Amino acid sequence: MTDFVPRPTVGRRYAHQRRVRLSDAGPDGVLRLDGMARYLQDAASDDWADSGLDREEAWVVRRTVVRVVEGGRWPELGELVTLTTWCGGTGPAWAERRTDLELDSTLMVEAVALWVPLDPSGRPSRLGQGFHDVYGQATAGRRVSGRVPAAPAHTHATTRPWPIRRADLDVAGHVNNAAVWAAVAEVAVGTVASAALTHHGPLEEGHAVTLVAEPGAMWLMTGAEVKVSAEFTLA
Repeated sequence: MTDFVPRPTVGRRYAHQRRVRLSDAGPDGVLRLDGMARYLQDAASDDWADSGLDREEAWVVRRTVVRVVEGGRWPELGELVTLTTWCGGTGPAWAERRTDLELDSTLMVEAVALWVPLDPSGRPSRLGQGFHDVYGQATAGRRVSGRVPAAPAHTHATTRPWPIRRADLDVAGHVNNAAVWAAVAEVAVGTVASAALTHHGPLEEGHAVTLVAEPGAMWLMTGAEVKVSAEFTLA
């Protein structure tokens, strides 16, 4: 079960605003899942750049869970979204990032993500004292697990190729997290109430990827190996 810890009253919190543009919204005028993922990613990047810590340090997201709060909704075209993000907990070599999406100071969507820092060789690295000095007060000492759940099994699923485009790749040559969320948007037809996406392995240029889907779930696979899995519920 995912915990959505409340916004702390002390410690570092970072606010970032985005207006929903044409490139973020679907035919219904509502913010798409991949647009949401870009918002979360950019808020995290801007927070890190503003923190005074090493701007060159790279982080990768392992798992993201989002949900529309009771009485909330997804932002729509033209609306100004305020994202407030903070560190919700830590482990030896990972950290949890919580983000709230608000419209006119009213909470609409909550997100929680597990992030892992990488050293220059691309291997996970431990959190340094500098990180705890900047972000630690907001966590109130809360510890979180770095384990991600195994991919759910699929039974009566449909399959189709999912070609990797050059526009999907990030500076490390991996498929960007927002591009992976676009695959969820392909199969989650309707208003999403909650969704969880887990990275089990990197997707890279040259991979032959298959999109596997069944009601409420999606997998991106290379051969028999699950690289990404997602589960979602519709309103």
